[in-house]
Amino acid sequence: MDKCTVTRSVGSTEAQNNFGQVLDDATRNHACYIIERRGAPQAILISCQDFARILQNAEERRAMLRIIRQMMPEHSIGRVIQAPAPNTNRRPSRERP
Repeated sequence: MDKCTVTRSVGSTEAQNNFGQVLDDATRNHACYIIERRGAPQAILISCQDFARILQNAEERRAMLRIIRQMMPEHSIGRVIQAPAPNTNRRPSRERP
């Protein structure tokens, strides 16, 4: 099986208006499309053949993950709040009559 020959970024409206051409390019030429809405990546379009190959090959999965991470925006507003870990050393409370 051939691997994705090229990764293209395309707006959602352009992908919608040219869906047949995008689909043909993905299936015939093994092109991978990252579909964006308002400049942010929303979906990836690849052929079923390429998808099956990616699922079967760890190196291909890592390569696709790198592409996805590069395309995804990073948000750093605010701070991460973690819930405190439950205290498992506590004794059960006694019920009083």
